[in-house]
Amino acid sequence: MEERRKSKRLELESKLIIKSLNDPGKQHEAIIDIVDVSKTGVGFNCDLPLTIGTVYEAYLTIWTKEVLHTFIEIVRIEKKGDIFNYGSTFVGMPGMDASRISIYDTVNTELEKQGNR
Repeated sequence: MEERRKSKRLELESKLIIKSLNDPGKQHEAIIDIVDVSKTGVGFNCDLPLTIGTVYEAYLTIWTKEVLHTFIEIVRIEKKGDIFNYGSTFVGMPGMDASRISIYDTVNTELEKQGNR
């Protein structure tokens, strides 16, 4: 498969709680497992079916234990058994939050170069 990502993806142990914005009367929340994250989007696994093109409110807990409040749009779905693997892009993420992800990438890359990871 050809790599089409614009930003390097990072693995991050974290959780998201998502709420659908398309149907506010029937909001559902799900805790999902993040597979990778970059300053432009997040990949995650979830056992709930979501829809491509749908925008969700998300609370991303990053490595510093800070919570980033953001919105994600589902752009890719792949089903693996009972679990769905999703690709999403951030919608309107503030530059400061995107910078936090970039800083983590820089630190992580330097640690790998030094053999500390």
